[in-house]
Amino acid sequence: MPTSSITPTAAPTTLNAWLELLESRHFKTIDMGLDRVKLVKERLNLAFSCPVIVVAGTNGKGSTCAMLESMLLRAGYKVGLYIKPHFLEFNERAQLNGESASDQALIASFEAVEAQRGDVSLTYFEFTTLAIMHLLSAADLEVVILEVGLGGRLDAVNVIDADIAIVTSIDIDHTDYLGDTREKIGFEKAGIFRAGKVAICSDPVPPQSLIDHANAIGADLWLLGRDFNYTGDKQQWNWGGRSQRRNSLGYPSLRGANQLLNASAALAALEALRYQLPVSAQEVRTGLVTVELPARFQVMPGQPLVVLDVAHNPHAAATLGQNLENMGFHPYTFGIFGVMLDKDIPGIIAQLKSKIDHWCVTDLPLPRAASAEQIRAYLQEAGVEAQIGQKAESTIQNFSTPADAYANALSRAGENDRIVVFGSFLTVADVMKARKSGFH
Repeated sequence: MPTSSITPTAAPTTLNAWLELLESRHFKTIDMGLDRVKLVKERLNLAFSCPVIVVAGTNGKGSTCAMLESMLLRAGYKVGLYIKPHFLEFNERAQLNGESASDQALIASFEAVEAQRGDVSLTYFEFTTLAIMHLLSAADLEVVILEVGLGGRLDAVNVIDADIAIVTSIDIDHTDYLGDTREKIGFEKAGIFRAGKVAICSDPVPPQSLIDHANAIGADLWLLGRDFNYTGDKQQWNWGGRSQRRNSLGYPSLRGANQLLNASAALAALEALRYQLPVSAQEVRTGLVTVELPARFQVMPGQPLVVLDVAHNPHAAATLGQNLENMGFHPYTFGIFGVMLDKDIPGIIAQLKSKIDHWCVTDLPLPRAASAEQIRAYLQEAGVEAQIGQKAESTIQNFSTPADAYANALSRAGENDRIVVFGSFLTVADVMKARKSGFH
């Protein structure tokens, strides 16, 4: 077996040093293909002795994972969760029984992957995914939930055979890697399905490619509207599956109309696991109303009102726009917007331009990010500065960081106004750090 490219004396001793090393190593941020990851997985003897739930989708993955974790924890199970990306600390990606993994535990798993990697080149995402899955597999857990990063078929998480595979929404995103139609993207997401295993899709209009792939491999496909569904009114909602009903449920604490789709997928997974991991009605109710997940239409306390939402594609932006409309009247809305250049920026703007009065557009510290000036040009092409409503003409201002944009919005917003931070995890994370440092 080839030896490690790092000698023991040169190996990093802190988590930050490890992360800096991994970021500098591989010339590609994304390197599609599973052969390299499978090889290192086999050398690690990486396997799980408990049920594994894998969750993919364009939007809603994180929310579905968080709801599953919350309900299973309320039921008293030992739960491991791999979720991404992080906002303030890398440790957020590895959750053991609701708590972030320690630096020491992560370093030990990084060292384990490094010891078996040999001359195999791994991206930052592939290396850290293997390390976190190694950490979870070595823990004394009763269920593990793994969130897919990009696509499904060729994502590093897919070296694990899931007992339950969930695909949430399917929309156009990451077209360079996944294709430019819902049918192509649906096929990539369906790559997490396994023969003879439960495959759940909560997209109301699933691509035919996903259905065909599930049938071709002999997966046990559960579709929204056919195998499970939900109804609701202003006070409560009900869910029904193949053989189980959940009535008089409180709405999830994660805000937004789309969260019932995510909750429905999570409940379908629990029905499929009902004999191995039974969860009572009260545990479901409590888990849903107490679930927490940063920056998924997260409304912060205080005035002016601040909304954090990572919406970084038109589908997510449409949901954000709908949720903003449902909030009631605010004299002015300030939008802090930073986004990657490979996203459908005109599509995102189209969904939100009528909801935002004053745009604070920002650079982000990545080469593949759109500059504030580029975002301004897209806004002007969409007619934003010429958009005159009942109040004042819209404005656009450029900033070098999201924190600077946030500080400016705070200085201009009245106590009854609102500030919406969106477009990228990096945008939200920088504002979170600013708030944590006492800048409210």
